Amino acid sequence: MTNECPAVSDLLSLKGSRALVTGASGNIGRGIASRLAEAGAEVVVHYCSDFQGAARTVDEIVAAGGIASAAQADLSSEKEARKLLAKAGAGISYVVNNAAAQPVSDIRGISGDAWRAMMAANLDSAFYVTQAAAHYMREQKIPGAVVNISSIEGSDPAPGHSHYATSKAGLLMLTRACALEYGRDGIRFNAVSPGLIDRDGLSDSWPEGVERWQNKVPLARMGSASDVADAVLFLLAPAARWISGANLVVDGGMSSVSRW
Repeated sequence: MTNECPAVSDLLSLKGSRALVTGASGNIGRGIASRLAEAGAEVVVHYCSDFQGAARTVDEIVAAGGIASAAQADLSSEKEARKLLAKAGAGISYVVNNAAAQPVSDIRGISGDAWRAMMAANLDSAFYVTQAAAHYMREQKIPGAVVNISSIEGSDPAPGHSHYATSKAGLLMLTRACALEYGRDGIRFNAVSPGLIDRDGLSDSWPEGVERWQNKVPLARMGSASDVADAVLFLLAPAARWISGANLVVDGGMSSVSRW
């Protein structure tokens, strides 16, 4: 570990590094993967079932002059998570745990299987990937960094999202626990908690929710995948070299809005 101050031009550079982004076949994951590639990282684009989405992410990165490859795994399985890192993990120094599910259901309607499936998709997956990735980073003896994509719902649940919010709250504590235990190995852990992030069709499928958000959020818009990606880049990059165990909220100021 070092306390040397990088040049300003290097503060957001990931040049020469290798990064794994889970769930990178979709909107937010694609934005993160593309941004890390733009910063100089070779990116492993993980996907579970959406091969076409992952291929699109890889193609966009390559077309922009970056380096990327796709890798498939069901990260709710410890065995598959370990296989992914064994295959793609050599040289990995940055990990973004972005893979997640978000079904909606009132608490009374959530079955035990549905509850366990949510925890497996959103929390177990990050735990399995983190364990395996930290093992490789320790072996390399190279400082690394992990960013977990949580949510503002990890501290402020919404109706119908109890199991999702609980999984994201657990991810925040996993982030802090890992920061504590892996810090001496030179591995930093932080979280990013996005608010409502725009995607294709969202305004059409959930117009009342989008309207409520835009009427209340101080910065007067929904977030974008690039807003999340820039926060992730900052926390991985040398600019955040002495930040670990933090949760960076990216919500346009919504967390400052009074609940009264």
